[in-house]
Amino acid sequence: MTAEAIAARPVPTADWVTIEDLYRNPFPIYRKMRSEAPVHWVPAVNRYMVTSYEACHTVENDQEIFSADETNSLMKRAMGHSMLRKDDPEHDVDRKSYGSVLRPKAIKEHWNAIFQANHEKYLARLKAAGPGSDLIWEYAAPYAAENLRLVMGFHNATQEDMQRWSQTMINGTGNYADDPEVWAASEKSYNEVDDAIDEILPYLRKNPDSSLLSGMTSMPIPLEAIRANMKMTIGGGLNEPRDVLGVAVWALLSHPDQLAQVLADPALYPTVFEESVRWVAPIGMYPRETTRDTVLEGVQLPKGARLGVVVGAANRDPAVFEDPESFNINRPKKPHLAFGGGNHYCAGAWVAKASVSGIALPQLFAELPNLRLDPERPAVDAGWVFRGMNALPVRWDAK
Repeated sequence: MTAEAIAARPVPTADWVTIEDLYRNPFPIYRKMRSEAPVHWVPAVNRYMVTSYEACHTVENDQEIFSADETNSLMKRAMGHSMLRKDDPEHDVDRKSYGSVLRPKAIKEHWNAIFQANHEKYLARLKAAGPGSDLIWEYAAPYAAENLRLVMGFHNATQEDMQRWSQTMINGTGNYADDPEVWAASEKSYNEVDDAIDEILPYLRKNPDSSLLSGMTSMPIPLEAIRANMKMTIGGGLNEPRDVLGVAVWALLSHPDQLAQVLADPALYPTVFEESVRWVAPIGMYPRETTRDTVLEGVQLPKGARLGVVVGAANRDPAVFEDPESFNINRPKKPHLAFGGGNHYCAGAWVAKASVSGIALPQLFAELPNLRLDPERPAVDAGWVFRGMNALPVRWDAK
């Protein structure tokens, strides 16, 4: 046994944590846990939760000790064995199958025009619904879903299908309560996505385009890998832009001094995006598993320990971020962990940034005069594995 292991302390147990409290507001729980230790055993979720920035960063960048290929993974059950649950070299093979479709050059040359058209379509829908309507469900969700549908190449599906598939499979990946109804809905979407992929691939072989699925028709990867990776992309590729967009609007409308600063200098919208994903990470936790006995930030972990890497907590670690609980676009720039890191850095990050900070945010505030929260209907944020706005009623002035 190494000297480090002898000096390490056992993992404390947080038996006071409940799934209901995490869903409602996890941040006070994270503060308490992080102040006690960087890792806790949490019986409610049957997982070691890693909450400090340094510990999360260490886990993300050491796949030899902290494997993404978790045993009995909820994500594998909900979506199949995607590249998010693989280590290199298997992960690298799947990752390369995405080619250049999601890279900045392709976004600039092809996808931005499509994102712009979709913004105009769903902004018109929001305006038609009128002041007092919900910005998430009238605009942000269908906008993100339609963008993703076209990026992926699901010409045989609707944006409503994408929303339903995404939410039900995401619910499966976060089904720590093992709710059978959640699994039934997730399985239904799992099968529908497989059927849609099987139907569209022959068409895309004959009619190639710029989409992900079209590019994969010529890649030497198994059909099951394509299916799993597409399900994974439907999940994160929809909820990340939808939720960061909703949180960013909510944050700016709740901080009028910062909103005034951004309206005076629209070049700050990318900063708003980065601060929003730091403040409320859309994907707040993801799993890893230890491949051997190890010590993480002074805490002993056994081989086979199932970890929850809580980037939603790491991004509010006061050891890294000053006044971390506050939304502040003027804070010193430091790297957050909202898009992961290392070999698993989010492949869709550039799409989210382009569609949200490049198009949606600046144009929403430019085209909806005096955009503001609805004083009669409060905004609602919720979630912990995935977190965003469940409701965001807004008002604006008629032009």
